[in-house]
Amino acid sequence: MAEHRLTSETIVTEAELRQLIGEPTELVRSKISDRLNALTRQFIERSPFLCLATSDENGLCDVSPRGDPAGFVRILDDATLLIPERPGNRLADSLRNILGNPRVGLLFVVPGVTDTFRVNGRATLTTDVGLLAQCVVEGKTPKLGILVDIESAYTHCSKAFLRSQLWDPTRFVDRSELPTNGQVHRALQGDTFDAEQYDAERAARYARREGFY
Repeated sequence: MAEHRLTSETIVTEAELRQLIGEPTELVRSKISDRLNALTRQFIERSPFLCLATSDENGLCDVSPRGDPAGFVRILDDATLLIPERPGNRLADSLRNILGNPRVGLLFVVPGVTDTFRVNGRATLTTDVGLLAQCVVEGKTPKLGILVDIESAYTHCSKAFLRSQLWDPTRFVDRSELPTNGQVHRALQGDTFDAEQYDAERAARYARREGFY
């Protein structure tokens, strides 16, 4: 893996960074809170999707999507969240990272809304039956949940979504224009891998919602 080389153009201190980008305004600083309130709770209650950022004890990072019907992240109180853990690929990158380093970052997205909501805090894994009973979907209770103790919570401005025009349907990309998962596997494993069969079987599982919950 190539290493980044330090040059005269490399920023290595916060002082250098601040000289380039400036300081946040007091109004921006004041929006950061250590808990939710009646207004900011709504971003979590209306969100069907979030990105979960974690890192292991060595600082190796991971970002993973989480999604369910809107409000799937339970607000236990203004300083505590519960994220249900649904079946996945069993690599368990986020979960293993949390065991080694509890620090997490969450980015909540609401469809059609360009503001997002950020939460940073400390996470633990729980199998508490009473808590997880609140997270039943399609008759299935998750085996595991992620408890997050909030340390900072705040709205994030719209600029990234506006610049990217993410919610503009005229810019949506047709799935057929990108490689299928089977084709990606074949590129990694060799031409003997049956990409078409893999894609067909995967589509059938998804149509049955097999492994969703």
